[in-house]
Amino acid sequence: MRVLLSSVPSDAHTWNLVFLQLALEQAGIRVWNLGACVPTASLLDAAGDWQPDAVVISTVNGHGYPDGRHLIGEFRARPPLRSIPIVIGGKLGIAGASDRHRIREMVRLGFDAVFPDDADFTELESFLRGLPATTARAMRSEGGPAC
Repeated sequence: MRVLLSSVPSDAHTWNLVFLQLALEQAGIRVWNLGACVPTASLLDAAGDWQPDAVVISTVNGHGYPDGRHLIGEFRARPPLRSIPIVIGGKLGIAGASDRHRIREMVRLGFDAVFPDDADFTELESFLRGLPATTARAMRSEGGPAC
């Protein structure tokens, strides 16, 4: 399984991305970590070029909701990306528990799953392991960036 890992454009934090990369790799998942403050266009280009099995967006700065809304609109608007599962997790806003209502909206907008900041890593791992292997992805070469 190959996962493209990124943050939202406004989030400069890297510790969350390093943690997720290490945890995913330890679970046997190949990761391409784009890093922090990734422009939406760069993320879309990377996803289109690499065709990962899933895209994982992590954010801790509290801007996950507005940045995620923009990102998912752009992501789902590109036909080659529409079949790629994409999830977002972390801090969607700064209102704490009252931000939980945004989870349903983010799924409605196109995210395949939303993991709030108190979610356990095993929830993400279980989600990724439960994704069906598509014929196109199963048959493609393992080309792409060295990870």
